[in-house]
Amino acid sequence: MAERRIALLGATGSIGAQALDVIAANPALCVCALASRSQPLDELAVEHGVEHVQVGGDLTELLEASKPDLVLNAVVGFAGVGATLWALEHGVTLALANKESLVAAGDLAIAAWKRGGGHLLPVDSEHSAVFQCLEGRSPETVDAVVLTASGGPFRNRSRLDLESVTVDEALAHPTWSMGPKITIDSATLANKGLELIEAHFLFDLPYERIEVVVHPTSVVHALVRFRDGAALAHLGYPDMRVPISFAVTFPDRRPTAVRPLDFSAGMTLEFEPPDPVRFPLLRLAREAGERGGTYPCAFNASNEVAVAAFLEEKIGFLDIAELVEDALARVDGAPARDLSELIEADADARGLASGRLAAA
Repeated sequence: MAERRIALLGATGSIGAQALDVIAANPALCVCALASRSQPLDELAVEHGVEHVQVGGDLTELLEASKPDLVLNAVVGFAGVGATLWALEHGVTLALANKESLVAAGDLAIAAWKRGGGHLLPVDSEHSAVFQCLEGRSPETVDAVVLTASGGPFRNRSRLDLESVTVDEALAHPTWSMGPKITIDSATLANKGLELIEAHFLFDLPYERIEVVVHPTSVVHALVRFRDGAALAHLGYPDMRVPISFAVTFPDRRPTAVRPLDFSAGMTLEFEPPDPVRFPLLRLAREAGERGGTYPCAFNASNEVAVAAFLEEKIGFLDIAELVEDALARVDGAPARDLSELIEADADARGLASGRLAAA
């Protein structure tokens, strides 16, 4: 494997920290650029011998200066859109952990990908699993994709119980270790809604052929149904180093320190449908995706505002979905012709959500 220079965006987050471990274990990989939204990077830069470092600001400037072979976009939220579009447009391999940028930029991102002609490798465990199940298979053989959700910490709570959920309770994810925003999204199932929209764009599938099931142990990351009645599943212990390694070493599939599944020890794989009454954000995401245009962008933007408000204890857990539903009912939703129009749509949705917060 030839040396691969990686620009790591979101270096101080959960994905970033695990990516640095994966890179350090592979001599053919090196970090050529580091970025974070607000956390200092001086120590990481010295430790990994990185010259190009940026905190906040326009990430495309860092990418232009560092000239990476691969961009690992682990920025959280809409802030990752510019870097995603840059990598796709320039044909630079993109390892995408920032699902929100593909959700929000959707059609713009796919058009840039087609023009650039590079690799787009998903880092989300579910999409990486689908990608691997689909490798080398003709699209016409695929019937549907099934994304799995852990169900979060409130899988067995009633809607009445969810009214009094605290921030600490919502941050106590049963199987994954993630940052605050993504953990809350997992608790509300908004994360699975974002992944549903992302899967639509990544795999060019209509929404009716993308399913979501709750799988509490997070051992099965995704399944693909084929037209002959067969289904392939991707299994493994919940550890993000596996999809990170797959993406940054593709197509070599290098070894990791993650232990393999021990089937002889006994294993129960249970699945159940998600509850749309207790977790309406999954339904709202599907509806936004089906409506198209900038509705997915508005879903993401209003959800970011709502989650931030919940983390600051300004609203309750159930208010997150209400805030998003209200914003989606009032946005224009017209398609964005370029990044400036997308940024405007994002700002409009944030303004509506923030306005609702201020009036509450």
